[in-house]
Amino acid sequence: MILINKSHPEEFILLGFADHPWLESPLFVILLITYPMAMMGNIAIILVSRLDPRLHSPMYFFLTNLSFLDMCYTTSIVPQMLVNLGSSKKTISYLGCVIQLYFFHLMGGTECLLLALMSLDRYVAICRPLHYTIIMNQQICLLLVSIVWLSGMTYAVSEVTVTLQLPLCGINKLDHVLCEMPVLIKMACGEKSANELLLSVACIFIVAVPLCLVLASYACIGQAVLKINSSEGRKKAFGTCSSHLIVVLLFFGPAVSMYLQPPTSITRDQPKFMALFYGVVTPTLNPFIYTLRNKDVKAALANLMRGTSSYK
Repeated sequence: MILINKSHPEEFILLGFADHPWLESPLFVILLITYPMAMMGNIAIILVSRLDPRLHSPMYFFLTNLSFLDMCYTTSIVPQMLVNLGSSKKTISYLGCVIQLYFFHLMGGTECLLLALMSLDRYVAICRPLHYTIIMNQQICLLLVSIVWLSGMTYAVSEVTVTLQLPLCGINKLDHVLCEMPVLIKMACGEKSANELLLSVACIFIVAVPLCLVLASYACIGQAVLKINSSEGRKKAFGTCSSHLIVVLLFFGPAVSMYLQPPTSITRDQPKFMALFYGVVTPTLNPFIYTLRNKDVKAALANLMRGTSSYK
């Protein structure tokens, strides 16, 4: 273990998959393919949501925010991972680690809250259809999205700042593929139970509460859909919600297993695979899930492609 006689190291050595070196080349190729796919897919969602008048609704306004979030989320970790996987020097500067910590947890916390907000939108659309345009008007949507972003920012700044105060006792080896709070807390020396408690409490509000709101919304949606007489109506209602529900399960599953348990109880390789999942896999799959299961988005994409080809 490398020790340095400073309050914090100049850089961290990211051990990553040092115990499984055979994983590095396949991961490098996978990231090299999925990162551009994630960026292009989310850019396409943003473009069609903004350019097609049929998609100028609260649902697609929130989806645009989700796509932008996913682009920032995956960009906060993948370029650094590609550099480390493709070279023998697997390091990140202390400043780079701090920036990554703030951005990664800002985007992660905001996405938890945004997914809950999107489920609320689906609840109002299906369970209160006559009042939908009144409740989810443009001003309310802007206000709700602003609250979500500010809440995610507050969570990231407060939690990361407190975590960075922990003494590292000169240790600069980080057994992870990126800088993440639970792993930094686990590697810190001295008393850290207060930090673990603070992180657990914060994650209850950022992860557990939004997840409960999502589940409650979909329980009400399920009851409302079952009361619809026509099978075509039920199919359409389920179709508008299924994409979002799949995204919720893909994102919250790994987040719950990572953040709703004490950092000291996290196994060695768990953070690495979980970070790859909710930081890479989910942002890559989200555009395809929303596109393949949504006729309006598919039609808008087709119109955009036809317009682009005719312009040429």
